[in-house]
Amino acid sequence: MTLASESLPSDLAAAHAMILAEQSARLAAEGKLANACSERDEARAEAAKAQADRSNHEALIAYFKLEIEKLRRQIYGQRSERMARLLDQMELQLEEVEASATEDELAAEQAPSKTTTVRSFQRKRPVRKPFPDDIERERVVIAAPTSRPCCGGSRLSKLGEDVTETLEEIPRRFKVVETVREKFTCRDCEAITQPPAPFHATPRGYIGPRLLATIVFDKFGMHVPLNRQSNRFKCEGIDLSVSTLADQVGAASFALMPLYRLIEAHVLAAERLHGDETTVPILAKGKTVTGRIWTYVRDDRPFGSQAPPAAVYYASRNRRGEHPQRHLQNFTGILQADAYNGLNALFETTRQPTPITPAYCWAHSRRLFFELADIANNARRGRNATGSRRSCWRQSNASTRCSTSSARSMA
Repeated sequence: MTLASESLPSDLAAAHAMILAEQSARLAAEGKLANACSERDEARAEAAKAQADRSNHEALIAYFKLEIEKLRRQIYGQRSERMARLLDQMELQLEEVEASATEDELAAEQAPSKTTTVRSFQRKRPVRKPFPDDIERERVVIAAPTSRPCCGGSRLSKLGEDVTETLEEIPRRFKVVETVREKFTCRDCEAITQPPAPFHATPRGYIGPRLLATIVFDKFGMHVPLNRQSNRFKCEGIDLSVSTLADQVGAASFALMPLYRLIEAHVLAAERLHGDETTVPILAKGKTVTGRIWTYVRDDRPFGSQAPPAAVYYASRNRRGEHPQRHLQNFTGILQADAYNGLNALFETTRQPTPITPAYCWAHSRRLFFELADIANNARRGRNATGSRRSCWRQSNASTRCSTSSARSMA
C-alpha cells in the first residue's frame, strides 16, 4: 500500500507525530485482538469445564442407578428375566458415559492452560477397589538426588516415599512344544524300541491343555464365539480356523464328559435340591430361538453337611415339562422351585420310585404379595384401575394355586 505524496508530512516533527500515531493505533488493535483471543480461550475453557461437569454428573447418575437396581434385585428378588437384561444394558451405558466423562475431563484440564481465570475441572470419581494382594508386583524406584541444587548439601536422609500403583498387563505369547520320541534299534535282535507317546488332552495333541482351557472358557464362560476367537488369533499371528477350534472344543467336551457325569451324580445324590430355569438364545437356521437353561443346585452347608456344594446345568430348546421330568427321573428328595406346572408330575403320588417332596420358594411367594401391594396402591390412586384388577385377579389365582399345591404336598 502506497501513500500519496501530498498526504506525507513536509517536516520532521510532523513525520515523527504521524509515526507515533500509527504505532499507538497498531498497539490498540493488537490489544483488542489479544483481549478477544483471551475471551475466546476463557469461553472455550468454560465450555469444556461445563461439558466435563455434565459428563461427570451423567456418569454418577448411571453409576447410582445401576447400584440402586442391584440393591432392589437383592432385596426383592429377581422379578423377571428382563431385569437381568436391564442390568446388562445399564452396565453398557455406564461404560459409555464413564469413557465420555474421562475424555471430557482431560479436555477440561487442558483448556485452562491458555488462560488464568478459569479453574481446572476436578472430577469426583467413585472410590476404586484396591488391587489384589496376591497379584505380581514390580517395584520401580526412581533414583533420588545425591545433593540439594539450592545449597549443594549432600547430607540427605530419607523422610518417606510416595507410591503410585499402575495396573499393567503382560501380553500373552505362544510357543510350540516339540515332543520328541527317539527310536533305537537293537544290534543284537534287530528290534526297534521307542518310548510311549505322552498323554494329550485331545487326539493328536494339536492344541495344548492351557490354550484349550482358554478357548473353552472364552466360548462358554465369556460367550465369545469361535469366529471372533479365530480373528483374534489371526491378529496375533496364529492361523486357527473356526473349524479347527470347533473340532478342539468338541474333543474337549468329550474329554470332560466323565467329570460332568461325576458332578451330576454328586448333585442328584443330595437330599434336597434348588431348581430353576432361565431363558437363553440358541442358534437356529437363519435366526435364534429362545431356549432354556435348567439349573439344579446342591448346597447342604446350612444343614450341617460337609458335602461340597455343586450345580449341574441342562439345556433345551423349549420349556416343556418333559425336560425337568427327565432330569430328575431318579431323584426322590426335596425340590425347592417355583410354581411351574411342568414340575407337578414330579410331585404326584403315583410317581415311581417315589414322589418328590416340593418346597416352594419364599422369594417367589413374597414377590406376589409385593406386586399385589403395588397394584393396590395404583388402584387407590386411580391409575390403570382396570388393568390393576386384572393383574390382581391373576396374581391371586397364582397365589391360590401355589397355596393349594403346598397344602396338597403337606397332606
